[in-house]
Amino acid sequence: MPKLTLFLAAGVAVLAVVPVLFPFTQFVLTIAIAKGFAALGVALLLRAGLISLGHAMFYAIGAYGAAFLASKMGITDILAIFVFSIAVSALSGLIVGLFLVRYRAIFFAMLNLAVSMVAYALASKAYGITGGTDGLRVPVPTLLGMELEKARFDVILYYMALVLMVVVGVLVYRYLRSPLGHALSAVHSNEIRLEYLGVSARATLLVAYVISATLAGIGGAIAATSIGHVLPEYAFWTESGHLVLTAVLGGVAGITGPFLGSIFLELVHTVAVGYAAEAWNMIIGIAMLVVIFFLPRGLFGLVERLTGTRQKGEAEL
Repeated sequence: MPKLTLFLAAGVAVLAVVPVLFPFTQFVLTIAIAKGFAALGVALLLRAGLISLGHAMFYAIGAYGAAFLASKMGITDILAIFVFSIAVSALSGLIVGLFLVRYRAIFFAMLNLAVSMVAYALASKAYGITGGTDGLRVPVPTLLGMELEKARFDVILYYMALVLMVVVGVLVYRYLRSPLGHALSAVHSNEIRLEYLGVSARATLLVAYVISATLAGIGGAIAATSIGHVLPEYAFWTESGHLVLTAVLGGVAGITGPFLGSIFLELVHTVAVGYAAEAWNMIIGIAMLVVIFFLPRGLFGLVERLTGTRQKGEAEL
């Protein structure tokens, strides 16, 4: 849809310019994009009617992968860090997914929660590997052998995250419009008929689960290198709940939705804490209620209204 694509391209251009005009927003937007990747992973599973209440585990795995490679193995190149975090997250998603894709509804949600809390406990206790409750420090990464100052690296990281958001968003869009992506939606609508057609629901969900975990791992790697420190709290259940809320608030109909939800929540949180530190929870709650009551399809629904586009049952950017 040209009109929608043009609107989204304009949005990316705005994100590219905002940190130049308002430098204080750079860190906030970097973290928002990082969490947007993880929320997109949650939204992917929501298309199959499955809610993951433990997806922060893969966000933490991506973050710890980055920290471990940089601080323990001494490999600080940002490209190597991203590749390693993606590989570890995908492998973790495959291992966990092999067991969990057999379950549906509340069982799937609670088992994800249980596994993530086990991961949180291990991260908190394994001092020799994860640093325990003190976490791991992430040194400022290098870029193709060049050592960079923290401020300069943060600028590069932000625009790398922005480019990744666009590239990964297009790839996920193409995946959802492929036969495998349509099969994912069919798991939610009529799994039995899907099996009668000769398509394995478990295999379909396993692929989606691995992709979902990988997306969360990308977000974790971006967050770890931006903040410079990784803690077990990255895997805590409240973080998983935050990702589900972000995905629903942004809207699961479009690929852009989770990123919109993440940017919205991070900006509201930053402004609320800065100007009303005693009432920031109430401000965020009111903002969320406004979106829920007036935008039933999430923030992406607002984009649909502005562009006059809506495609039922199809993946949208």
